[in-house]
Amino acid sequence: MNKRLFVAGLPFSTTEEELKTLFAEVGLVVSVKIIVDRETGRSKGFGFVEMETPEGATAATSKLNGSDFGGRKLVVSEARPMEERKDKVYGGGGFSPRGRSGFEGRREGGRGSFGRGGGRGPRRGGYR
Repeated sequence: MNKRLFVAGLPFSTTEEELKTLFAEVGLVVSVKIIVDRETGRSKGFGFVEMETPEGATAATSKLNGSDFGGRKLVVSEARPMEERKDKVYGGGGFSPRGRSGFEGRREGGRGSFGRGGGRGPRRGGYR
């Protein structure tokens, strides 16, 4: 059975191949994944390494946790299952499932009652 490890404290320039080489010194590596920012493509400084055996994962954790890698201190621990996020908030741009981003009561078009008189009939007071 494969064992997945969480690895943090990676230098942002680390490649998946470098990480695989580091962990291969301890045991057989099945897969490596460095997490990157979707917009910039830059590493977030953490990733996951899947070892072939639980013994290899234990050896990697004990040997590499707290070690120096590229001038940074590595944190290596057993990866937890990904939990479902419950803090998702809709809105903030784009379309939301509630229609017009929560502004269902807003009138369409025009300038309303502000701006240059609103364009609805004669002006009331003010500068002419």
